[in-house]
Amino acid sequence: METKNIVKNEIPVTILRPATGWGTFNFRDLWLYRELIYFLTWRDLKVRYKQTLLGAGWAILKPFMTMVVFSIFFGDLANVPSDGMPYPIFTFAALVPWELFSNAISVAGRSLVQNRHMITKIYFPRVILPLSATLAGVVDFLIAFVILLGMMFYYKIPLTIYALTIPLFLLLALITSIGIGLWLAALNVQYRDIGYVTPFLTQFWLFITPIAYGASMVPEKWQFLYSLNPMAGVVEGFRWALLRTSQGAPGTQLAISFVVAIVLFLTGFLYFRRMERTFADMV
Repeated sequence: METKNIVKNEIPVTILRPATGWGTFNFRDLWLYRELIYFLTWRDLKVRYKQTLLGAGWAILKPFMTMVVFSIFFGDLANVPSDGMPYPIFTFAALVPWELFSNAISVAGRSLVQNRHMITKIYFPRVILPLSATLAGVVDFLIAFVILLGMMFYYKIPLTIYALTIPLFLLLALITSIGIGLWLAALNVQYRDIGYVTPFLTQFWLFITPIAYGASMVPEKWQFLYSLNPMAGVVEGFRWALLRTSQGAPGTQLAISFVVAIVLFLTGFLYFRRMERTFADMV
């Protein structure tokens, strides 16, 4: 939506016009609506844990229980290699960024349909809805990250200067989450069965990401194809930055993952803008 402010007789008038073609987006609108982003993010946090027994403890319980299951079946029974690290922390270090990604694409994909009352009544940049839904997950990530640091202390794994690269991998996870979230949010308005496809997509993506196993187990001839999964670069990056796994710095893999994440973000944004003019009619 394009906006134009006109001052006539000292009374400001805002004219709203639908974008033409694929449209463009004035990122200045995000700054103008920054308070809305904040309140929607805060609302999503409160709604998520409203009338729950454990509250924010679910941010810890879910990855922790997944770590326990993986440790029993993949670590103890299947003896999956963990690059010289204790298997529980090897897995939990991967689950922390993964939970951020999986929760983000789930809530972002539903964000437009769940807020149909806002879309049909008032104007605001629609991209704020999946964006705020994604940002709300950062709080859960920080809670789980503190637990990860506690596990590192328990296993006597010291922090090194490489831990300063964690924001880079967090940024990569957010870019990927927002890109996929924009695709799913726009598609879900037109095709409601996307809501049923998303859990399957998340489960499939979980097993093609090196969480229960290390990327070193992937044959060399498949490494490039494997790097096209941006979450593979995120997970291996977290392990390298915090645990200093024997896999080494994810240089080429990280570069490929970053390019793919940017492509997902840009194409998702363009498709979202292309469909935005129909949201109020179809939602």
